[in-house]
Amino acid sequence: MNVDDLLNDKGEWLRCTGPNSDIVMSSRIRLARNLSKYPFSHWASKKEQQEILQISKKAVASSKKIKSSLCLDMSKLDTLDKQFLVERHLMSREHTVNAENKGLCIGEREVVSIMINEEDHLRIQVMKSGFDLRDAWHIINDIDNELGGSLPYAYSMDFGYLTACPTNTGTGMRASVMLHLPSLVMTKQIGKVLQAITKLSLTARGLYGEGTEATGNFFQISNQVSLGHREEDIIDNIERIIKQIIDHEHSAREALLSQNRSVLEDRIWRAYGTLKSAHIISSSETIDLLSLVRLGVDLNLIGKLDRALINELFIITQPAHLQKIEKKKLNPNERDVKRAQIVRDRLGIK
Repeated sequence: MNVDDLLNDKGEWLRCTGPNSDIVMSSRIRLARNLSKYPFSHWASKKEQQEILQISKKAVASSKKIKSSLCLDMSKLDTLDKQFLVERHLMSREHTVNAENKGLCIGEREVVSIMINEEDHLRIQVMKSGFDLRDAWHIINDIDNELGGSLPYAYSMDFGYLTACPTNTGTGMRASVMLHLPSLVMTKQIGKVLQAITKLSLTARGLYGEGTEATGNFFQISNQVSLGHREEDIIDNIERIIKQIIDHEHSAREALLSQNRSVLEDRIWRAYGTLKSAHIISSSETIDLLSLVRLGVDLNLIGKLDRALINELFIITQPAHLQKIEKKKLNPNERDVKRAQIVRDRLGIK
């Protein structure tokens, strides 16, 4: 198995099989772990980074739960492959920089991925479809316990797991949920919602996490601080707040249907019509239009489309995916043409 094989594999989190999949695209748990007796990645020497990489890869290879993982040496990947893996949410943008002595291990169905020598020695991630933080948490706990049996984690009885960034110290856990909130955006309630979650120690980011803005009405909401909080408390807090946001989005959708149905239908069908007929389309316009079409599917205004297909289109129309599909580099204009063709084909318009 190699990077190209991932192109033909629909990741677990895109399948729309989890709870509340009409609003929640994915749930993710990430753990930051470091090895004792080694400096944090940014301070480690090249020799130390190489040792960390080899020790970590060996632990993954001997793991019963993730031993069949695809383990990649980042220094051997070209720029396109790295961007492709970022687009699939398997690693961070930061992991593409200074790739020497960095690794990435990817489990079956892309549920599990482990970055080696990112900001921390290990960034273990589990992603599930829909609102399913609990299952993601159980999976990652099992993996963490298994890896911790062979790797000497840096741990303090006073502070918990030691991490490069102080905000991750403690449990080292970041729990996040990717939400599609078009109705809260349309009804101009999203600002109040985002202000409220900030006061509750949560933060909102865009489709590709830290440093990205919300596009396509997608918001990634996660805990800000790990220190001083138990894993159970972090999960309980974010679940409680996400449930409230889901309720608000449902209410906003009902309001739009009851008060502005004709306007809403017009926007959705215009978006669908543009996607079906466009021969040149940018990435940002595609995401915005797919967001409206996905809302139409969720509200049964467009009955013949599958939500999982729309989810897949969000990913495969990204720049690196387009070039992987075409098996060559494309300039921006060529990507816009290829993107439009793929959307038309997937929507049944040749």
